[in-house]
Amino acid sequence: MNLRNNILHTLTIFSSVGTLVCCALPALLVSIGAGAVMATLVSAVPQLVWISEHKIPLFVFAGLMLCLSGFATYWNRRMACPTDAALAKSCLRVRRVSFGVFIISLTIYATGFYFAFLALR
Repeated sequence: MNLRNNILHTLTIFSSVGTLVCCALPALLVSIGAGAVMATLVSAVPQLVWISEHKIPLFVFAGLMLCLSGFATYWNRRMACPTDAALAKSCLRVRRVSFGVFIISLTIYATGFYFAFLALR
């Protein structure tokens, strides 16, 4: 795996976490009756309001990053690993971790999407 794939996977997970902060966290806090906690959180971190107001571009960016990350994960799944045993083991471990990060990011994105666009409607 190269630096470009690492950056891609890092951007993917951060953009997916952004969807949780945008939409799932406020919905969760309000649904469990912690509206005062949400109000305090918004007053402490006013950027949450801006993120929530721009949720459509956030989800488009996160979805694009997920598509790119999924394509990179799929593309790299059959690439040759080094012949050295230690490097080959490391190569296979990095592939498993990369796939795990992609699945976690996809789960986070789906959760955020559910709370942003489907739940409480």
